[in-house]
Amino acid sequence: MKMCNTDVVPFEQQGSVEGSGLSQEASAKYDRMEFLIEHTWDSNPVTHEPIRIGFSPGNGGLKMEVSGPFFNDPAAPPGPPSQPFPGLWDYEVVESFFLDSATENYLEVELCPHGQQLILLLSGVRQAFMQQLPLVFNATIAGDRWMGEALLPWSYFPPNVNKMNSYAIHGSGEERTYEALYPIPKQEIVEGQKPNFHRLEYFREFHLQSIMGEGWVQPESDLWKKKP
Repeated sequence: MKMCNTDVVPFEQQGSVEGSGLSQEASAKYDRMEFLIEHTWDSNPVTHEPIRIGFSPGNGGLKMEVSGPFFNDPAAPPGPPSQPFPGLWDYEVVESFFLDSATENYLEVELCPHGQQLILLLSGVRQAFMQQLPLVFNATIAGDRWMGEALLPWSYFPPNVNKMNSYAIHGSGEERTYEALYPIPKQEIVEGQKPNFHRLEYFREFHLQSIMGEGWVQPESDLWKKKP
């Protein structure tokens, strides 16, 4: 078993609510939301146990938990665990994006089973104005599975988050596989199209108040005040 800091308890086995990616338990209990990535970016079913992503209240931020198969492909990034690693999207990684659709401001979170992480704050599609921010993130590899837990500070979230999407990537070369919680529908795929995780129009409704409580008010962020 390969350890990256502390262990994380795996999620319970749960089914999903058809078409939503939301697990059955989470659909009824909104202080903890859990999603299953069951499709590739172009709407084909995944051929393995789905990656699970859970969100719940944390101390000063949103707790994000990941659990699922460990493919060990490609090899680990050449960087220390828990530290930012530029270009992490070229490795085995799970990503979540949190969007304010009115402004196209969004937070991108990337977590690697080997312990590396990457945070990007973007204003406009692919327009990052801040990245490689620190993050409390612990990951554990146990055989052919991995688990991870991160605390996403409220200051990293843009104001008025109302949409989200999540992704998983693994494999090398022709076996590189791109998976999406909310994929592009089959009928909208054109010949030669490549995966693009910044297609904001396919994100779906997501509100932090569904986790934190209807009366919860998101703290102001000095980081987003620095946006150009």
